[in-house]
Amino acid sequence: MIRVNMLLLLIAVFCALGAVTSQHKARKLFQGLEAEQERSRQLEVEFGQLQLELSTWATSPRIEKIARERLKMRVPETGKVINVAPEGAAR
Repeated sequence: MIRVNMLLLLIAVFCALGAVTSQHKARKLFQGLEAEQERSRQLEVEFGQLQLELSTWATSPRIEKIARERLKMRVPETGKVINVAPEGAAR
């Protein structure tokens, strides 16, 4: 009878250790999941900011200003503009 009780006690201890271990692993995994979700939210915010910055950099007035100041370009006079139709296009 004592052997059976000892065996049952050992089984209960191993089951308890298994439950504690699996619960600990589950908590660790959940913490990792929360950390990655927070990182995902941060990346989404950064992506939105970068999209806004990109749209600011690509505005027409900014491009024209850079063309005038850095490249010394200017808008051509009306008489100097020639429109060329693509080859094979109907007239």
